[in-house]
Amino acid sequence: MISQKHLEYGIHSSVIREVFEYGVQRKAEIGKDNVFDFSLGNPSIPAPKKVNETIKKLLNDSDPTELHGYSLGPGDEGVRKAIASYLNEKYSVNESYKRIYMTCGAAASLSISLNALLNEDDEVIVLTPYFPEYRVFVEHTGAKVVEVQCDENTMQPDVSRIESAINEKTKAIIINSPNNPTGAIYSSMVLAEIAGVVSDKEIQYSHPIYVLSDEPYRELAYEVSVPYIAKYFKNAIICYSFSKALSIPGERIGYICVCERCEDGDIVFKAICGAGRAMGYVCAPVLFQKMLPELLGITSNIEDYDKNRREIKRILDECGFKYIDPQGAFYIFIKSPSGSALDFCEEAKKCEILLVRGNEFGAPSYARAAYCVSYKMIKDSENAWKKLAEQYGMKGKDND
Repeated sequence: MISQKHLEYGIHSSVIREVFEYGVQRKAEIGKDNVFDFSLGNPSIPAPKKVNETIKKLLNDSDPTELHGYSLGPGDEGVRKAIASYLNEKYSVNESYKRIYMTCGAAASLSISLNALLNEDDEVIVLTPYFPEYRVFVEHTGAKVVEVQCDENTMQPDVSRIESAINEKTKAIIINSPNNPTGAIYSSMVLAEIAGVVSDKEIQYSHPIYVLSDEPYRELAYEVSVPYIAKYFKNAIICYSFSKALSIPGERIGYICVCERCEDGDIVFKAICGAGRAMGYVCAPVLFQKMLPELLGITSNIEDYDKNRREIKRILDECGFKYIDPQGAFYIFIKSPSGSALDFCEEAKKCEILLVRGNEFGAPSYARAAYCVSYKMIKDSENAWKKLAEQYGMKGKDND
């Protein structure tokens, strides 16, 4: 008998991918310019020129047996040293390269970290709305997901709800800021309040509560800065990806950092190495590891994302749609006029607008639009949004 749990994951695939696949089919039927696909967080902005330049230089100047050979299981030592040095200089911390583990992107970082930390019946708090794969990653370990709703108006974490949800079984909290799907950036004030609660609960229950910071969007911020999680939480573990900052999601490169103040941090790191070994996540792609020291601190053109953000907000405002004002990432979370995300996404589909329903994010009255598309597509979609608004009898009003 095959694994029924994994069969279920295969049968019920990611709704984001389902909408994207529908979009591919629909574009083939009526032409790509007639379909407004906001489903997938796939960067439309090219990677910085330095990415290709660095790869070419490595290919031309490096020993091929070294460039295409294995690295150490946790990753190339020189690369890990460069990342630690960058973090320490930028955030005034003291991270050790000996606690950095190179991975195939943020998904691998989270999966490895959760498998390293969790035992059966442990609980992991996720802040709703949240990226739906968190549930898959957590439940795969035998642990339980505990959803804690953020403030419905701001999508900032609700500290009192978090405090109520923590119990003796709580092993970890996943924080994702800038957030997918809302675009919210969690404020330093709220993070400090959560840190105080977590510290008190750690004393009460006599064990660490780890904070896993999922950071594929750390550099994508528009009007506010993104607080560095380890400044607030003692038991912080950073799960980072270069996919979105450098517009290289297909290269699947990132890292785990067990932060300096983490209790028994060396043991936690060894557990991460063990989980990586057990899952087959050792020696991330060496070519893409070795390009990183030249690219730390460099991003794709974030101003273009901001331009897209302002344009989609303008269109939604003129149509009268309500949404969470996005501060970071490249998503906008739109309130369904009917209160049903399923209804809203189906009506949008009739107008050739492809959105992702919020049900899988834990927000059944919202839909997510990824505005990391071409500016032209956003401009061209305006009439379709107006048509959608008319279906709900909306004539345009402020987003208050």
